Formats: sequence, structure tokens, C-alpha cells
Amino acid sequence: MFAAENGLKGDPRLEAISAAIRVVPYFPKKGIMFQDITTLLLDHKAFKHTIDIFVDRYRDMQISVVAGVEARGFLLGPSIALAIGAKFIPLRKPGKLPGKVISESYELEYGHDRLEMHVDTVEPGERVIIIDDLVATGGTLSAAISLMESQGAEVVECACVIGLPEVKGQHKLKGKPLYVLVEPSELDEFC
Repeated sequence: MFAAENGLKGDPRLEAISAAIRVVPYFPKKGIMFQDITTLLLDHKAFKHTIDIFVDRYRDMQISVVAGVEARGFLLGPSIALAIGAKFIPLRKPGKLPGKVISESYELEYGHDRLEMHVDTVEPGERVIIIDDLVATGGTLSAAISLMESQGAEVVECACVIGLPEVKGQHKLKGKPLYVLVEPSELDEFC
């Protein structure tokens, strides 16, 4: 579900967020229009709008865990977690966490990867939101859902700043709701 379809239609914050995201054509390979949120981070007002919208959505949902997908989920998740009184759990790429981990493999639009988390970070029954910057195929979010559920957590929703109008991998999200702020930006000269 897009934020504009959930009470925020015409909200100028969404336009500011969308305008602050840079598009990098052909990165990391030809055919990909990379949505770069580092420029969103440079615009303190648009970045605050991003965090505020997510906080407003999750503040009263009794969320106890915000799980952020490496690496851009790490830029969003801690601020949201602090504001709603939840803990933050980083979901990392292979080999980045010390100690005992569990992992889940997944497919990307342009390759394969794996997410890992510590086994003792989430308790059975905890209510979780999973945050990332963008959803395209749903593979990364699906792996994150599997990690959380393997430990007995309840994934309430997945949230992304950017999402395709029709997420190709919505079926991969195991019936979990998806909340997205804006659609991908495009460059006219590359379309």
C-alpha cells in the first residue's frame, strides 16, 4: 500500500521525499535505474518527513522491534525505533556479525545474496516491522520475514521509502502488508 492511498494523498511531504531521491542510471548494471537515497539524507527536511511518516504510522501499533535491512535500512530503522520505543535489529550481509547467526538466502533483480542476524536478538511473540529503502522483487524482504519468523516473531508489516507500483514479488512477502512512501523516480532522458 502506498502512503498516498492511505490518507496521505496530496501530502506535500511525499513530494519533497520523492524530489530528494536521486536516480543513477545503469547502476550497478545496465538497465537498472538506481534510486539513491543518500541525497534524501542530505535534505534534512525531506529526511525528517520520511521518519515522521513512518513514526506516525507505527507509533500506536505496539511494535517492539524495528529490523533494518543492510545497509540503507540501517539509516532509517534506528530513528524510527527510538521514536516508537522499540529496539533495532540489523539484518546484515554474510560474515558481518560476530557470534552465532542464522541466515536466509534470496534472489535480487541482478544476483543472489543472503541476510544474517544474531539468534538471540528477537523473542517469540515480539511484533516486528522490517524497513528497507526500496522494494523491487520482494526477495530481500522475504528473507527478512523468514529470519524473524524462524525465531517466533510476528512480522506486522514491511516498510520501504520507494516501491514499484506493482511489486513483482508481493507474493514473496508471505501475506505481510507492505507500506511504501513513494514510487521510483525516473530520468526522462534515460526512459
